Amino acid sequence: MSNKRWKGTGFRWLAGLAAVLASLSAPAADDPVKPDQAFRYTVAAEGGDIVVRWDILPGYYLYQERMSFEARTPGLVLDAPRFPEGEPHEDEFFGLMHIYRGQTAIPLPVAAGPAGGGPVEIAIKSQGCADIGLCYPPQTWVAKVDLPAAATGGGSSRLEALLGRSAGGAAGVDQPLPVAQAFRHRIEVVDPFSVAVHFSIEPGYYLYRHTLGLTSNANGVQAGTPTLPPGTPFNDEEYGDTLVFYDEVTMTVPLTRASPAALTAPFTLAFQGCKTDSICYPPQAVTVELALPEATGSPPPAAGEPVSEQDQLFELIRDGNIGLVMLMFAGLGLLLSFTPCCLPMYPILSGIVVGQGNGSTGRSFLLSLAYVLGMAVTYTALGAIVAAAGAQVQAVFQQTWVIVGVALLFVALALSMFGLYELQMPAGIQTRLATLSGQQRSGSFVGAGIMGMISAAVVTTCVTPPLVAALTVIARTGDIARGSLALFALAFGMGIPLLVLGASAGRLLPKAGAWMVSVKTVFGLLMLAMAVWMLDRLWPGTITLALWAVLLVVGGVFLGAFAPVDGAAPTGRKLGKAFGIVALIYGSALLVGALAGNENPLRPLQFTTVAAGGAGETAARAPLFRRIKTVADFERELARAGSEGRPLMLDFYADWCASCKEMEEYTFPHPDVRAELARAITLQADVTAVDGDDQALMARFGIVGPPTIVFFTPDGTEQANRRVVGFQPAAQFAAHVREAFTAGRTTALAEAR
Repeated sequence: MSNKRWKGTGFRWLAGLAAVLASLSAPAADDPVKPDQAFRYTVAAEGGDIVVRWDILPGYYLYQERMSFEARTPGLVLDAPRFPEGEPHEDEFFGLMHIYRGQTAIPLPVAAGPAGGGPVEIAIKSQGCADIGLCYPPQTWVAKVDLPAAATGGGSSRLEALLGRSAGGAAGVDQPLPVAQAFRHRIEVVDPFSVAVHFSIEPGYYLYRHTLGLTSNANGVQAGTPTLPPGTPFNDEEYGDTLVFYDEVTMTVPLTRASPAALTAPFTLAFQGCKTDSICYPPQAVTVELALPEATGSPPPAAGEPVSEQDQLFELIRDGNIGLVMLMFAGLGLLLSFTPCCLPMYPILSGIVVGQGNGSTGRSFLLSLAYVLGMAVTYTALGAIVAAAGAQVQAVFQQTWVIVGVALLFVALALSMFGLYELQMPAGIQTRLATLSGQQRSGSFVGAGIMGMISAAVVTTCVTPPLVAALTVIARTGDIARGSLALFALAFGMGIPLLVLGASAGRLLPKAGAWMVSVKTVFGLLMLAMAVWMLDRLWPGTITLALWAVLLVVGGVFLGAFAPVDGAAPTGRKLGKAFGIVALIYGSALLVGALAGNENPLRPLQFTTVAAGGAGETAARAPLFRRIKTVADFERELARAGSEGRPLMLDFYADWCASCKEMEEYTFPHPDVRAELARAITLQADVTAVDGDDQALMARFGIVGPPTIVFFTPDGTEQANRRVVGFQPAAQFAAHVREAFTAGRTTALAEAR
């Protein structure tokens, strides 16, 4: 159901509650009555059925599709209700529904009951509305009924009728078993981080592979992607080509937990099965409480199995000396600082130094340090919170209103650089800070720190193996301290070049003078470029390309592209004019490319290169992935891969992910990579919007964020130890894909034997 429908339904429920409360305080002839007065019911056992009869007041109605029944007594198994035909009703929020008015009766066939009959309980769930325009919240009533011994298993006559058999001599031979007997299951806690579910399936019955799952999201415990053996291919009328299990199957489910302490958590086991050439049971959901022991670590990988980079770093954080861990992660952060993800930091910090500094090395360094510390603290706190909560890193700060707000902040900073106004803290706050610290301009350090916080939260959107490892330690073991220290070291390492930049800016730049106006203008343009970069994910790429063109043309003018320069002019003016002309020419090329419908600023005139490149260039740019959006889309494609006996690769991509675009530009088009991927079904999940479907799909695999690439064997088993996180060059990625697909084929052949 869409968010709009949920919101609309919520408003209708609130309106119904308000109306009911109003009716209790000031009753009137036309006021709505309480739900139990508007919808009266009786329950009785009749033959092999439990019959629920409704007596609905005039002016009220019940939804058929919002009505369900649940057995609350152990041993009682109800077959599907026999709903009478309802009146078609076009609902504003639910769409086409069927409703009941007046009196109606709904038989519930009893498939199995307690030995000897006796009192049983059923839960009746329903939702209804009044014609005056209000809807009541969903209601749940528990009713008791005395079930005669003869009624136990009374549903058999209906089941036999469905099979085209009489209730005569063959009765009891082909009668479908109760679901609890057909699919017996046992749940075992293997260790603090995994649970195994063992199914014993009766002969002549089967379970759908794609319906098996174990979920939990309470007490700080989350269930991950289950590991299942290969199933048997099966062509189903409902699901098409799918996979099923006969006889027995074991499902292993990894767990992540917010605390290492021993605890008890609720789990919901889902499954659905059928009787061969007979009926299919409704989807089942069984809730159990499991006691998890204290977590002292996580199981090591099997001997000889490859270990992904992020898993190796996970083990280092968990088990290594914390001082060495922080030193190593600071080094990894230093390496990450030269990736495209961190490049936006440089113009931001440079603008802060130029806009607030006074030319001294010491002050510039302190401004840079305030910025880097703000970035590191926020990076650490945000990472710890989202990891402990089980959320995706980017989900919080990739909402449209956040992006627009930050872009407007960059525009405000740019206008300040242009001299339209002076950005500074209120005088009262500056005075208090000066009193506390003895520095008249301490507010600038606070502003630099705040800007570092914003930059860390919004600008650095790259997901890397060190980041995933630190977040996994927090989420899986509950050790927030070690994971957070690794995050802090990683973020501080990313800021080391920024500290060097801040210190050198104070030393290399001349003292304050007229030149500062031109420099501040240049950094103002860089701030506007940051705003364009932020908004790129919200509108078509051609608009972004056009804005880049405008910025470059304006920048070329400011650099003196049209200013006269004679031979006696200083070298600086000559270089400025030369760079201005280059910016003007490149900006013009971008504008032509935008008008032609192109989006790539590195290839604005790509329409000429395609013609020159011919078929080879076209093939290299041909679509490689089939796009999916939801978990259901993935399950459908996974079943197709299984039926075709092909491996599958799933790539998580987003427009705001710099490393994703690197993969798109330099890795995926490479002939060696395309040749390897041609052996498999290749899917891509575009999670740019980070909406409900995107988050559900990422949560399905425990994905921290893009770029993450997941591999599956032909039987549908994920190769978790071969995940790719972050950018990989074409040659390295092609070798990785070859190994993953070869290993998957070897595993499938071994299991087939």
